[in-house]
Amino acid sequence: MQSVDLAPQELRTLVAVADEGGFSAAGARLGSTQSAVSHAVRGIERKLGVVLFERGRYGARPTPAGARAVAHARRVLRMLEVMVAETRGVQAAVVGGPLRIAAFRSAALYLLPPVLERLAVSHPGIEPTVRVVREIGPGTAGEVAEGRADLGIATVGTGQPVPPGLVGDVLLEEPYALVHPVGHPAPRSLPLVDWAENCSSYTRAWWAAQDWIPAATVRAEDDGAVLSMVGSGFGMAIMPRLSLTGAPPSVEVTDLGARRPTRKVGYVTTPELAATTAVRAVVRELRAGRKPQVSAV
Repeated sequence: MQSVDLAPQELRTLVAVADEGGFSAAGARLGSTQSAVSHAVRGIERKLGVVLFERGRYGARPTPAGARAVAHARRVLRMLEVMVAETRGVQAAVVGGPLRIAAFRSAALYLLPPVLERLAVSHPGIEPTVRVVREIGPGTAGEVAEGRADLGIATVGTGQPVPPGLVGDVLLEEPYALVHPVGHPAPRSLPLVDWAENCSSYTRAWWAAQDWIPAATVRAEDDGAVLSMVGSGFGMAIMPRLSLTGAPPSVEVTDLGARRPTRKVGYVTTPELAATTAVRAVVRELRAGRKPQVSAV
């Protein structure tokens, strides 16, 4: 296969077009013109021998090959940034630079804060940013694979804990519990309140086998809204322990029994970022705070 050389500016052009959805907006972002960006993309497509963007009256959208190219471009550009930060860090004997973390809501609220607090003490030069990502479809792992995040806090499967092409580990396994208005005499008779991110495929299999669980009457935007609705008497919910951190006094948590489902939460990163000092530092802190697998709520 013939070698293809792409300059960093060409990679930035691909990312800008994908992010902005068109050549004109990408040109404005890059301080260039629409025609210069279009010409650059055509040159990259000739080098690679594939069409990277579908052009239309509404802009430019990556083809499947283009989406893959853009993901690689983001990751390569990120590694160039890391190279600069780590090289300077060696000279200054410090670990520093930005660290992009993607996490689902309850992990961002309750799992990460103590980790980042310890990280600030052990490595004050690291500058973490946390972005909340809905754990639907590609979720946080997809953000890492596409080069938008350096590390993701993700719900991971049982058969294959880490998605293909990424590396990581399980941090904790948490049980699900029945949540209902405090003092209700028959909580299993209540309507179900649910949200789109709730439950892995394994949990859904358990769910389907429970003849007492009705179809959801109310669907909320996230787990926080579910807790609020349950506390207000709208129904009951089945939720993982992490989502129940700081639950309001108006709700009661009831164990689902020995065969209750669980959810595994872990971290994922790319193979190239796994060896970087900033990612290694935050992984150490995540593992330091790792709780043993829990058998009760």
